[in-house]
Amino acid sequence: MAKANNDPITIKFAHVVAEHTPKGQGALLFKKLAEERLPGKVKVEVYPNSSLFGDGKELEALLLNEVQLLAPAPAKLDKFTKKLQVFDLMFLFDDAAAAERFQKSEKALALLSTMEDKGLKGLAYWSNGMRQFTSNKPLREPRDARGMKFRVQPSYIWDEQYVALRAVPRKMAFAELYQGLQTGVVNASDNPWSNIFSQRHYEVQKYVTEANLTMGNYVLLTNTKFWNGLPDDVRHELDEIVVEVTDAVNKQAEQLNREDKQRIVESNTVEVITLTPEQRSHWREAVQPAWKKFEAEIGIDLIKAAQAANNP
Repeated sequence: MAKANNDPITIKFAHVVAEHTPKGQGALLFKKLAEERLPGKVKVEVYPNSSLFGDGKELEALLLNEVQLLAPAPAKLDKFTKKLQVFDLMFLFDDAAAAERFQKSEKALALLSTMEDKGLKGLAYWSNGMRQFTSNKPLREPRDARGMKFRVQPSYIWDEQYVALRAVPRKMAFAELYQGLQTGVVNASDNPWSNIFSQRHYEVQKYVTEANLTMGNYVLLTNTKFWNGLPDDVRHELDEIVVEVTDAVNKQAEQLNREDKQRIVESNTVEVITLTPEQRSHWREAVQPAWKKFEAEIGIDLIKAAQAANNP
């Protein structure tokens, strides 16, 4: 919080992933640039790997201003806005390029300000690559998911989509996932390559299916009152830094995920399956009943705008 004396403003940036990931690297770059360009005015403390707050507590902490920056997945924000659930519709985007096009669109950027009256200010979208399945049996067709216990984020839309696939969704904090997979509490999950590699999920699963099921992105969030209460010069500089860091994170995400996929392939510990376009269309069809349930609260216009990004 801003202070009356000459002490620097402390900004705590907490996240649940490893520092090696795009989000982890983005947090460190934000710290570096903020402290370089606002010397003596701003101090940034980064807390990776759920070391300050885990999945369940981080948003509450942000609202209480106990932490000032987070970058949660859109799925965790459904209590504050239903519109961001568009990013969680499985198999909506054909590929990462389509997802990126939509993320940069006017309609998508407008969603960042929809939570301000609830105390949360969206600053940017950070990419983390497309999400892939990990599992203990091969996943090629939707019927292969039946009866499997998938770890899901705390979100109704993910629950409903896995129910549509006749799988069993199990809510579990990200920090608990490795152990959950290791012990069989869950036997499948979905994450971008960088998380699968950095959290070593590939060591406790037999298969990774390159499904590109959704865009693994994050919403860089701050406390509305905190950000708006910063001195004008500080806020202006931090806004500029956010733009710069976002550009770096989103460029790096694709490369990092490509490298981590290669590391997983070379580990020879899992079999990597790549879905054909025809197989992906079967999965897209299978989750349509879940899409229908959320169409009204997301907005059909927003879904159509996202679909249009598949055909630039």
